[in-house]
Amino acid sequence: MHIIKIDPRALKDNPDDARRSKSNPQSDALMLATIKAVGIIQPPVVSQESGGGNGYVIQAGHRRTRQAIAAELGEIEVIVTDAADDGGAMRSMVENIAREPLNPVDQWRGIERLVALDWTEEGIAAALSLSVRQIKKLRLLANVLPAMLDQMAKGDMPDERQLRTIAAASIAEQKEVWKAHKPKKNETTAWWSVAQGLSKTRMYARDASFGDELAQAYGIAWVEDLFAPADEDSRYTTDAEAFLGAQQEWMTNNLPKNGTITELNGWNGPELPKKAERVYGKPTKSDHTAMYLDRDGKVQSVVYRLPEPKTAKGKTEDGGATLPAKRPDVTQKGQDMIGDFRTDALHEALGHAPIEDDTLMALLVIAFAGQNVRVDTGSGNTGSFRSQIAPHAATLVDETGNLAFDKDTLRIAVRLVLIEVLSCRRNISNSGIVSRIAGNVVGADSFLPNMGTEDFLQCLSRQALEAACADSSVLPRDKVRDTRAALVEHFQEERFVHGSALFAPDANELADWKARNEIVEDENVGDTEGSVDEPEGGDTDPKAVSEGFREAAE
Repeated sequence: MHIIKIDPRALKDNPDDARRSKSNPQSDALMLATIKAVGIIQPPVVSQESGGGNGYVIQAGHRRTRQAIAAELGEIEVIVTDAADDGGAMRSMVENIAREPLNPVDQWRGIERLVALDWTEEGIAAALSLSVRQIKKLRLLANVLPAMLDQMAKGDMPDERQLRTIAAASIAEQKEVWKAHKPKKNETTAWWSVAQGLSKTRMYARDASFGDELAQAYGIAWVEDLFAPADEDSRYTTDAEAFLGAQQEWMTNNLPKNGTITELNGWNGPELPKKAERVYGKPTKSDHTAMYLDRDGKVQSVVYRLPEPKTAKGKTEDGGATLPAKRPDVTQKGQDMIGDFRTDALHEALGHAPIEDDTLMALLVIAFAGQNVRVDTGSGNTGSFRSQIAPHAATLVDETGNLAFDKDTLRIAVRLVLIEVLSCRRNISNSGIVSRIAGNVVGADSFLPNMGTEDFLQCLSRQALEAACADSSVLPRDKVRDTRAALVEHFQEERFVHGSALFAPDANELADWKARNEIVEDENVGDTEGSVDEPEGGDTDPKAVSEGFREAAE
């Protein structure tokens, strides 16, 4: 390495120079003024021309050389060094980055030049103090149409998302779109419209239910999205038809019993059979499963229930004419909500309301008459009640098998059993009228929640809503939804309980239940020893037995 003086006009440009775009005019003017005032402070770096020539090729300092010529300097000092094996490509790139950052276009070109000279991506990243991921991004963006690159080199740059879309398209596609969106002279490019014209639907591997076998069968080749976060599966394909076909075949092969494949409706949900109701809780064996593909191509499934078959409209089962069905005041969903409200309120009352001991025991007796109670019997009938009651019963028995408890323990156990047994829910656990009786006795009405909510009021008919208005200061509106909205706002300050949710059972329903369960006395009971007429043999009349227990308790 040595220094010589040479006419700047004799120096030759390096064909491997990284900077291809024009430098900033203001920077050039500032450098020219500096050279005219104090000369070149740091000499350009040159090397002997290859092939035995006597000339010199600039390795670093093209801008300084040009400004020296512009300043009409006859000679300048240069540093002569040996030519690099890569023609000075890396040296030129590092030099330019250090002095004035290269725009992305020149960086892409420089990296591609280095790769062509057998530089590895890791080596380029280490030399330029960049991440390998950044080098990969730049290499990907180097696939942009040359005409677009020239426009970008002028400072007219798209944002990163638009660049990613453009670079992912083929050169032929870019050329076609560029013809339609190329800007006029001195105008900037509407890159969003260019990207929109080149955008394709991406189907991601993370959304695929199928495996590699189906992917290969449908010819799906995954492409890595280098712009995605490093900790997620960013593989995708733009072959939407193949992706959706593989998803469809996977659904066919994995369809559950009572399952069906359906289409997407206009609300990004499944197209279910008419009058089918979605099941949000635990499904039953008779329920159906619908599988479908959403807008992103993901496999989704929902459970639905079909209504019970009904007789022909306007006909009874024997073929007679009937009156048109009237819409009930409360829908099925509303009845389900009432069942949940009642059950929660009943359990709350049984747990916290004051209850006399004799009332508590009476409730325990009637609880065993509930239609949801099943007990192991000598005839072999089995049910779940035993496992539910056993933990509470165990608290009343000591280690020797004897009953050992105080009244508080017994009261707690009875309350817990009642809570376990009594239910108003409209499913297999429903206790029937006995839960209504129990709720009425313990004052569970006061534990019911405010039902003046949008969810519940949507379940009421126009007549029911207007009836609710009659009990409040709200006036009915022309439209049902307006009436409902006014009631929701009104009941934010007041508590509303629909009459159908109250626990008191219907008088006729109660009379029927009592009649069905009336104790029938044995016709011969009066002629037998030990009857109620002969106290010596013991009381057998239920009323007398009850009084005897009461006297013993006292």
